[in-house]
Amino acid sequence: MHPDALTIGNLMGQAKAKKLLGRALANQTMAHAYLFRGPTGVGKKRAARTLAALCNCLAPEHGDACAVCASCVKFAANSHPDLLEVEPVKGVIKIDQVRDLQKALRFAPHEAKVRFVLLPDVHLTMQRKETANSLLKTLEEPPADTILVLTADESGKVLPTILSRCQVIPFFPLPYDEVASTLVAADGMDLDEATALARLAEGSLGRARLLHDKGLLAERASIAATLCRCPAGSLASIGPILAMADQAAARKDDLPELLALLAIWFRDLILHQMGAPGAHLASPDLAALLHAADARWSLPRLLRNLELIAAARRQLARNCRATLVCEVLFFALL
Repeated sequence: MHPDALTIGNLMGQAKAKKLLGRALANQTMAHAYLFRGPTGVGKKRAARTLAALCNCLAPEHGDACAVCASCVKFAANSHPDLLEVEPVKGVIKIDQVRDLQKALRFAPHEAKVRFVLLPDVHLTMQRKETANSLLKTLEEPPADTILVLTADESGKVLPTILSRCQVIPFFPLPYDEVASTLVAADGMDLDEATALARLAEGSLGRARLLHDKGLLAERASIAATLCRCPAGSLASIGPILAMADQAAARKDDLPELLALLAIWFRDLILHQMGAPGAHLASPDLAALLHAADARWSLPRLLRNLELIAAARRQLARNCRATLVCEVLFFALL
């Protein structure tokens, strides 16, 4: 079977979610509204589409979708007319979109036995009470042939009015080795890079791919090497540090993520100095810098560097000028 087929067997990890949904399917006790809740990039949207495919499969096999019938093919291509996804506009779902959805749900599904509605990232997209309130009636009394699936992270920011009307299905970080093996097999990465990405992304396949596609891993490695190489208080360090600050600041929206990766590396250095084995380090791709870093920073300095990075991220959140924040930070880290 093709690895992209929308089947339960192709879902990575998530044993608890599979068990809960499988039991509901077997007992014909599917809820009318679900909240798939867990970290970003661990397969919540894919699980929703897989559930839709399974509920509408024309020839299910051993409790799973066949992946080859006309219905399964359409769900896999994201072209099924009865899979409705409410796409956020500028990061939010608007009241008019909810009203349009409610109008569409008055009609029977085009061809599916069960129509599915996907509302993604409601911890971000539905923070306005007016919008949430407009959805309440649909959550409470959806059409009998419709299942709503909402997704959210685990931050606790889902409005109580929404949370109380959904059955919560928990999702968890994926095993690092599964993420790494998928990156090697499906994305053609080498094992060392894939292993580093899996750890840095904390078991999120989606985040691992994002870090790779944006080149953040490589830039973090370049910053780490430059910090190890440039002597503190030397005129020779000014040029490389200023250039590095300019390049990092150009990342704009990705800069907080880049600094978070840098903080993880400094945390690794702290663990290394405290005697932690290499298996506990999140940045195995930077193992070659451990000796230079040990010679460069004492444990108190490493702890201080973590505080400096945290302060820089707070400054960015207050819209301070990115170039200045990076310049001050990188010189202070030396």
